[in-house]
Amino acid sequence: MEAVLYEKRGHVGWLAINRPQAMNAMDSHAHLALSQALDAIQSDDEVRVVVLTGSGERAFSAGRDLKEVAAEASMSPAEKEALAQRWKQARRLTDRHDFFKPIIARVNGLAYGGGFELALACDVIVAAEHAGFALPEPKRGLIAMAGGVHRLPRQLPQKVAMGLMLTGRVLPAARAYELGLVNQVVPPAELDAAVDAWVADMLECAPLSLQSTKQCALLGLGQPLEQAMMAVYPLEEKRKASADTIEGPKAFAEKRKPQWTGR
Repeated sequence: MEAVLYEKRGHVGWLAINRPQAMNAMDSHAHLALSQALDAIQSDDEVRVVVLTGSGERAFSAGRDLKEVAAEASMSPAEKEALAQRWKQARRLTDRHDFFKPIIARVNGLAYGGGFELALACDVIVAAEHAGFALPEPKRGLIAMAGGVHRLPRQLPQKVAMGLMLTGRVLPAARAYELGLVNQVVPPAELDAAVDAWVADMLECAPLSLQSTKQCALLGLGQPLEQAMMAVYPLEEKRKASADTIEGPKAFAEKRKPQWTGR
């Protein structure tokens, strides 16, 4: 069974963590497979929007596969070396601060630990009503160092984030929506339609405008407002010089849909 499934549907890259028997927990094989798929997406100009989900109906991802962590102590030297090589080759989504194609998290169940960190690294979260979010790492003698301890306090009020991180409590999807962490919550049967609607709206936008918007917004967060507004962003320079910058106003004036090329 492939640890991660990747399918390109038109201009959309669909990724599914495919370990439903383990609540889509991420072992080293899954991390490497996801890394390779993200590399392919990043270098493919035809892919304009990404959707990340988990296989089955129970879990987006339960996070790091702790069974693999526990088994490492009894591995042979060759097995340990193979494990180390997989981790060395894998570049996690949570570490990709240069990935500017928009990513939608389709959260079809629990998103715990590293699974929650994956969702936090996405731009839009659409969740089923039964979804839940948690960072239970301290209950296992760990902490959420794949961005969780840094992203969550930036995306929630500090006291709310600290309460979740210091207890490992589960944040239900409905409450996550109330707090602004989740963009939309729907019944499970409506999850695909809701995600499709977000995808369709994004595909109506110029791809370079989407990427430039994401780059400007994320890179500007850590700067004072005046400095952020005066900064030079590579994707914005590329967008301003693109044919799509002309196509958008032209299509509006001609009362037709724009034909984006991404160039």
